[in-house]
Amino acid sequence: MSIPAHEAKSRLIEGNKRFINATSNPGDVSLERRVDTLKNGQHPYAIVLCCSDSRQVPEAIFSAGIGELFVIRVAGNVVDSHQLGSIEYAADHLDCKLVVVLGHNHCGAVEAAIKHDPDGHIKYITDDIREAIKEEKDEYIATCLNVKHSVKVIEDNTDMKLLEENGLEVIGAVYHLEDGHVEFLE
Repeated sequence: MSIPAHEAKSRLIEGNKRFINATSNPGDVSLERRVDTLKNGQHPYAIVLCCSDSRQVPEAIFSAGIGELFVIRVAGNVVDSHQLGSIEYAADHLDCKLVVVLGHNHCGAVEAAIKHDPDGHIKYITDDIREAIKEEKDEYIATCLNVKHSVKVIEDNTDMKLLEENGLEVIGAVYHLEDGHVEFLE
């Protein structure tokens, strides 16, 4: 049931086009689909690692239904061993061939990393983001740097390298809150 990474990316791009022009989500969320995934398991065509921001909903952004995306959410779309474990599971056991690290503009975690040194546990997140963005002050550029850093962390992981040999592709993208467009980064 696996599809190649380039086909998964094409489906995401087409789904995003539908989302931009839609008034409702055309993804299948029906009772039949829920029962089907219960009986036959999930077969997502892509893994999306994204921010926890409630305005960024990958299933809606890509016009996907139940069981089509394996979504991992964490503030600032940073990567640690927990996210890597989730990616490995989806790539190895669910045979996903595409990982998309999806950042977004106006990200509170990126803005916090740029503007100040927060207290509490969010500091772990902003410290990771600061490692990615260094001294960058432009929020959009910092967002892109953070996405690219997360892509590199995933690609540099030993277990991920093994999965990439079997066709796994890791790419970065930025979601634009104001118009719904997803920009895939090179």
